[in-house]
Amino acid sequence: MGNFFTDVITLDPRFATTSIVNDIELLEPVTRAAVQAIIADAAAQGIHLIAFETYRSQQRQQMLHDTGKSQLRSVGVHHYGLACDLVKVVDGKPTWDGDYSFLGRLAKAHGLIWGGDWGDPTVHHSFIDSDHVQRVSVAQQTDLFAGTFYPDAPPVPDESASTTTAV
Repeated sequence: MGNFFTDVITLDPRFATTSIVNDIELLEPVTRAAVQAIIADAAAQGIHLIAFETYRSQQRQQMLHDTGKSQLRSVGVHHYGLACDLVKVVDGKPTWDGDYSFLGRLAKAHGLIWGGDWGDPTVHHSFIDSDHVQRVSVAQQTDLFAGTFYPDAPPVPDESASTTTAV
């Protein structure tokens, strides 16, 4: 038996799509539950959030890089079903405007890492992604990308978060 990435994501017909994918079912189950809880908690605070992008293929990441919409050439944690971009909806339209610090508090409360501080608010980060949450720490990403690690248990806070760029 594999894991959610090998058993679900790699078999999905959208695996190589260049289109945006916002299907919450392509989030690994623990990540999905945390994202759903964040959306519910935000709603209780009067903030309408949507899962704007869940899964992202390498092909889409390359396209985003080539068109100047991303600094990163290689896809990150989104590719593994372990990250989600959560966007506010105002007047029926998604918006990235305004303060997203509430998302950092909600992510932490639900065991996820926020792209506004990458799990360590005491460190200056050169890359900020304020609408992004993910299940794995920056320190765990190298092993995730190498295929030697995939979370199969509830998230454990990682106190050794690095300043390495993540997404």
